[in-house]
Amino acid sequence: MHSITEVPSSDDGTDTPAPGSPVLTAVAPPHARDAILLRRRQLKMARSAHAYVRGSTERFYDWISSSSARLLPEGPPVWICGDCHVGNLGPIGHPAGKAVVELRDLDQTVIGNPAHDVVRLALSLAMAARSSDLPGVTTSRITEDLVAGYERAFEGDAPSEKIDDLPSPIRVVMKRAVGRTWGRLFEDRLGSKRPRMHIGRRFWRLDDAEREEIERFVRREDTRALVSKLESRHEDAEVAFRDAAFWVKGCSSLGLWRAAVLVEITDRTRKRHKRTSYSLLDLKQAVEAAAPWAEGANPGLSPARRVLTGARKLAPALGQRMTTIEMLGRSIFVRELLPQDLKVELDRVDADDVRAVASYLGMVVGRAHGRQLDSAARRDWHREMTTHRTKNLDAPSWLWQSLVQLVAVHELAYLEHCRTYALDADRASEAVRVTRGAARPSRAIPSRR
Repeated sequence: MHSITEVPSSDDGTDTPAPGSPVLTAVAPPHARDAILLRRRQLKMARSAHAYVRGSTERFYDWISSSSARLLPEGPPVWICGDCHVGNLGPIGHPAGKAVVELRDLDQTVIGNPAHDVVRLALSLAMAARSSDLPGVTTSRITEDLVAGYERAFEGDAPSEKIDDLPSPIRVVMKRAVGRTWGRLFEDRLGSKRPRMHIGRRFWRLDDAEREEIERFVRREDTRALVSKLESRHEDAEVAFRDAAFWVKGCSSLGLWRAAVLVEITDRTRKRHKRTSYSLLDLKQAVEAAAPWAEGANPGLSPARRVLTGARKLAPALGQRMTTIEMLGRSIFVRELLPQDLKVELDRVDADDVRAVASYLGMVVGRAHGRQLDSAARRDWHREMTTHRTKNLDAPSWLWQSLVQLVAVHELAYLEHCRTYALDADRASEAVRVTRGAARPSRAIPSRR
């Protein structure tokens, strides 16, 4: 048995906040957004230990920079995800109409140590197992399976771009991704199958300056070229601005500027015939990465260009659907959303499924790293990964020791986070339940005689 939750590739922010949390107003002015979104992020991270791990990239790299991480090997410098947790892998729509499983969130990407991605993915899988009440021995086996999958991607002189034998949970989500339509995309993202935005909890109004900059961006030729890339669209298609709004979504991105932009595409393939369709663009602010650069490897790119470059190296299907822009003093990367874009969350999985997913995702990450290396570097890194084993664990000892420390660090930090940010909201929620219970009229229970 398995349970794996299919969700859109980025949270839409429509879930109901706990009582006591700040109200998300539909007309929040730009200067008032940050405090509201920060509070919302803190509450989302308090939902579970796994949610806390996903939203606390900085804490992970605090540990990486400490003396505790001295056991980690120094792998060959490659573009890494930087935030390699389970939710940041999943089906990605390809401009040619296909779907592939790749890294799908590259906000933290840098040229760095590939061991950091392996350790962070191991931590994410371990916390997912703990959230599913799986025994500690399962975590040990997950670590072995993750490494086995990662190592398979380095066998041979060149990385294989084909990964067969999808584990059951991934196969289910891939099947849904391939069958998704544009109507389903708009329903998930906009709340309606019709391409229109509704100002409310999900979308906030932009100010005049933000809206004008976005309209100017849509009129650019490189924007038109980006949107017309899809196989079903003509390369000379016309692209016009239709609507835009500030987008309340995600967890770690809450507090950064983000906008959803609806555009209309008109294909004039025949003299008297035209076809109109719509597309949704995701504009997201990029900031400096928490992940450390390999020594001497920082090329000095703007934050958005860093994300774009890393995406083209690690997830080509995603990278070729992206561009960048500087807007109102912010470094912004842009991608067109496709119906096939999904992320998956492990939810109440059994031991067999989580082990199969660990092996598969390890191979996906290994493929992304390996395609950047020549044959000699691939062999050297593969040799490093296959050494330092113990008699009772078929995984590098440095990975297991790091994982044990990180689980302890994040469990403690999670409990402190809940005490600091979620306790008042929980008390308010309890007070509401008590008040509602007291207000409910009592019902007489007839006696049996």
